[in-house]
Amino acid sequence: MKRLNVSLFFLLLAYFATSQTNYHTKAIDLVAKMTLEEKASLCSGGTFWTTKAVPRLGIPAIYMTDGPHGVRKAQGAGFANSIPATCFPTASALSSSWNRSLIKEVGIALGEECQAMDIQILLGPGVNIKRSPLGGRNFEYFSEDPILAGKLASSFIQGVQSQGVGTSMKHFAANSQEYDRMTMSSNVPEKTLHEIYLRAFEIAVREAQPWTVMCAYNKLDQTYCSENEKLLTDILKKSWSFQGIVVSDWGSVNDRAAGVKAGMHLEMPSSRGINDKKIVEAVQGRKLEVARLDEIVVNLLEIILKAKENHKENATYDAQKHHDLARKVAGECLVLLKNENNILPISDKTDKIAVIGGFAQKPRFQGSGSSQVRPTQTANLLEEWKKIAPKNTNFSFASGYEESGETSQKLIKEAVEAAKNSSIAVLVVGLPEIFESEGYDRDNIDLPEGHTRLIDAVTAVQPNTVVVLMNGSAVAMPWAQKTKAIIEAWLTGQGGSGAIADVLTGKVNPSGKLSETFAKKLEDTPAFIDFPAKNGVATYGEGLFVGYRHYDKRKIEPQFPFGFGMSYTTFEYKKMETKSKVFFENDNLEVSVTVKNTGKVAGSEVVQLYVHQQNPTLIRPINELKQFEKVALAAGEEKTITFQLNRRDFAQYNDAAHDWLITTDQYDILAGGSSRNLPLQQTVSVKAAMTFFPKLTRNSTLQDFGNNPKGVAFYKEFEAKMMKGNPNEPKGTPAEEEAKRKTGLMMMTFMKQTPMRTIVSMMDAMSSEKLDQILEEINKDTNTAPRP
Repeated sequence: MKRLNVSLFFLLLAYFATSQTNYHTKAIDLVAKMTLEEKASLCSGGTFWTTKAVPRLGIPAIYMTDGPHGVRKAQGAGFANSIPATCFPTASALSSSWNRSLIKEVGIALGEECQAMDIQILLGPGVNIKRSPLGGRNFEYFSEDPILAGKLASSFIQGVQSQGVGTSMKHFAANSQEYDRMTMSSNVPEKTLHEIYLRAFEIAVREAQPWTVMCAYNKLDQTYCSENEKLLTDILKKSWSFQGIVVSDWGSVNDRAAGVKAGMHLEMPSSRGINDKKIVEAVQGRKLEVARLDEIVVNLLEIILKAKENHKENATYDAQKHHDLARKVAGECLVLLKNENNILPISDKTDKIAVIGGFAQKPRFQGSGSSQVRPTQTANLLEEWKKIAPKNTNFSFASGYEESGETSQKLIKEAVEAAKNSSIAVLVVGLPEIFESEGYDRDNIDLPEGHTRLIDAVTAVQPNTVVVLMNGSAVAMPWAQKTKAIIEAWLTGQGGSGAIADVLTGKVNPSGKLSETFAKKLEDTPAFIDFPAKNGVATYGEGLFVGYRHYDKRKIEPQFPFGFGMSYTTFEYKKMETKSKVFFENDNLEVSVTVKNTGKVAGSEVVQLYVHQQNPTLIRPINELKQFEKVALAAGEEKTITFQLNRRDFAQYNDAAHDWLITTDQYDILAGGSSRNLPLQQTVSVKAAMTFFPKLTRNSTLQDFGNNPKGVAFYKEFEAKMMKGNPNEPKGTPAEEEAKRKTGLMMMTFMKQTPMRTIVSMMDAMSSEKLDQILEEINKDTNTAPRP
């Protein structure tokens, strides 16, 4: 049986490899038959949503559409009148499930709906890192952490593409703010760019190979992403081995010919022929090589041919089944942030319940902008709760606030009366649609004033108050201590209201964990000083310290930490083991973690694995998430989860080497239920295969020579001279000699940080020619050395 499975695997592998080769061969044949004008025309859209067809050669057009959490096939160019489709939770909610297999299920469902609507490419997922909670589009993005975002994006892509539908991972890259997004330059240090803002894209490309990647509106280090050759070709294609095509965000193209040269295949939407003509002129004027254009068009045709071949005629999907999935998924996305005295779940014996807040009747379940979906069905919390509550339950309702988020004394009074006359009050508040949307950033992280006033008034008269939040991004909660329980319900799609009812009543045990840190106040957030940037340049001065990395390093206590989420049961982290205490760079390290459900009901826990380097030579966050796994446990059950760590889990990006390198050191591996709750720890000795030493130059410091194995001899010789002083001077008294020694130490400390060019010019240590000879000898072979 095993032999048969292995044979089947290799047959499938051969089939897919042959199929890909066939697309490539057919594409080359078609390009050979195309005119220059036809090649150029294929590089931009035919309509707002489709590519161009070339009927003469039988090249079809393919259809692409938004979005990341539901299929939004619009009728025409606008965002209205779209075909009904299942509205799943937005990315900020999906990521709080921390459940890769569940997100793959969502992807499969979206792929089925795309096939039914004759859509070849779905524009999602969004994986940009949440640099600030003020980002207007944060609800479309997964996380502040690149490992979590990358792994979840990979599962999403695999799910969609398993149905023969392509994805378009976006927005590549460093698209962190909505203000001035079409012209803003994100200026990001190289190490920060690779470790934080590119890492999620890299993981998803290597693991899932999306058919397309969508380049962002903004510039990256002063070059538009749509024409950034380093980004689109050197990194994406060459370094990560991306096999698909790059699609522009709608209207993001600046210089079309430069974009083709850089590796941007398809401009969307149609440029009405304007940019097609510019491509032709660039080739004719020898500013763009025809071979480069041919390469771009071949890549494009491969995707077009693949998309059309994978289309399923007369495909359908079960809308009710997908709605049920949306509710199930939403249930795993909800995060229980507080549950004082175990007030939740609400007992069946609770006969008087006040449900307060307009969102309980008109829920906010998705974000605003290009990803907005027309749901196949909707429901509200009040209706869904009544369906599953005991018949003798007495519900009262008060809206509490207006759609704008404002309130009045009349509305407050009605809410207070309802709360006073009930056993428990459930307040449904959050961010109205106008507060967060594509196109603009938030001004603050507060709830609307009307919602805050409502919370204050209700909690003053009803001690048993539960707050349910509907919002797409993190909010401040200065009122948190006044409530008995808090549920972060996010924007959980068309099944969200039912899922909230399920969690409130205990039908579903909450298992969500925060995928972003919730700060106590805006001033505590990493990019507070310069977000959104408004001078045309966004300087990422906080560097690596985004999200929990910032709070850990600055020792700031957040309202709720990254990875945090409670349950109606309890978990104990019992044991961690590593298969070896020494990790060699080219090996894998097996780490096992045992966790037990110590409560009385079944529940799921997200086991999170972090790595800490004890003595980093380069700046590095204190702890970094590297692996995670969601595990379901019956009451009293314990399980052991096994993780495999590899070199990238210990490596960091080195600017001088322009690569990921490991440093020989002691590393702590920590496990637990959040970034601030890591009770298990093991220490391993990590051994680098090679040690990197930057190339030495005339501007290298004396200390740089001391750190280099070929330069250390010179360093020691110079040090000896400094400490001995002038050998021709007569020896002084012990006190005088001690003074000389201290002077030598002081001078050596100063000279360590001095460039060699300065030492040569200011001291009679050596000639400039001698320094050049030493540098040539040191640098002639390699800048790496075998590990000790």
